[in-house]
Amino acid sequence: MKSVVVHYQEIALKGKNRPWFVARLVRNLKEATAGLDVRAVRPLMGRIELQLGPGADWSAVRDRLKLVSGVGNFARAGRVAFDPASAPSDIFDLISREILADLGSTEAATFRASVKRADKRFPMPSPAIEREIGGRIKEAKGWRVDLSNPALTIHVELLTREAFYFFGREAGAGGLPVGASGRVVCLLSGGIDSPVAAWRMMRRGCRATLVHFHSYPVLSRASQEKARELAQVLARHQLHSRLFVVPFGDIQQQALLSVPPPLRVVVYRRIMLRIAARIAGRVRAKALVTGEVVGQVASQTLENMAVIGSAVRLPILRPLVGMDKEEITAQAEQLGTYRISIIPDQDCCTLFTPRHPATRARVEDVEAAESALPVEALIEKALADASVEEFRFPVVKSIVSEEA
Repeated sequence: MKSVVVHYQEIALKGKNRPWFVARLVRNLKEATAGLDVRAVRPLMGRIELQLGPGADWSAVRDRLKLVSGVGNFARAGRVAFDPASAPSDIFDLISREILADLGSTEAATFRASVKRADKRFPMPSPAIEREIGGRIKEAKGWRVDLSNPALTIHVELLTREAFYFFGREAGAGGLPVGASGRVVCLLSGGIDSPVAAWRMMRRGCRATLVHFHSYPVLSRASQEKARELAQVLARHQLHSRLFVVPFGDIQQQALLSVPPPLRVVVYRRIMLRIAARIAGRVRAKALVTGEVVGQVASQTLENMAVIGSAVRLPILRPLVGMDKEEITAQAEQLGTYRISIIPDQDCCTLFTPRHPATRARVEDVEAAESALPVEALIEKALADASVEEFRFPVVKSIVSEEA
């Protein structure tokens, strides 16, 4: 079986724009399977075929395909070419022989044939084709047909000049292919929430530029190392991640001297968003993304979120806003970021945090507090001192530059 058949779901609903989404998914599949002896990736009548070379490792191909957003499901498949002018019985004989050859010594108490016609011009309906192919398999193997709960389902998909057959499906990531929905900038802490927020936007077709704020040398480099590890994991899902590492300790120290303690966290977050918005302008991103959840911490009350968000004009997307911690943790474990996020570190958000932060800050009070700070100068310095790192998948490597 030298093919993989990839099916998409949501893309099929895109009407006249569907070819563009399919082309993006084809491009991502080629990049994701680089180095695995995948000879060709081609769209075929509502599906995509990956042609495997003799050196292809199916387990490696499968692991890569599970990460690609836009893939509904996929299967290792056999491909049978036929002449559409041939008699249907000859076509069924040809397909059945190939199926039986690949089944080999496989045993199943019950089975069924499930047929789909991609080309409806084929002269027989799908149920009739199922009886023809199923009858040939039953005669050769002696298995009992069970249409309701078969031990083995033999899937057959008929196209105009070829047919694919496979014996099971693997679930894909779903959603839309990365790059189909534009760019966003995601604030990435070392915690559990923000990597999941970034991943959820990737599944919606967005390419996420990551921004991490740190307080080194006031605090250790641990949060930076965690951010790099998280960026590597996220690169597996969007193939290329860019991480901005932004120093924030000087800003916090100045805020300590000028901002009333209850408002410090709100001021920190507003300046972070302003810096992220500047970065968004550089990378042509159309929105900011955070891992905020309503009511989770003091800065995430509705009142504070409104005040914080008013610092920038870009839309702020909060894909986790209505989730609870158990749901987010489960997704982090599935994503592979949870083990990194729980490593102890010193997060800049905890530096100089007051014992009783404001939960219902008023915008006029916050703006008055900010007026005591040289906000624009602080932002310019933070951006000038930031570094940028690139992470790529399948070959993940980091390239560090001193200028953002």
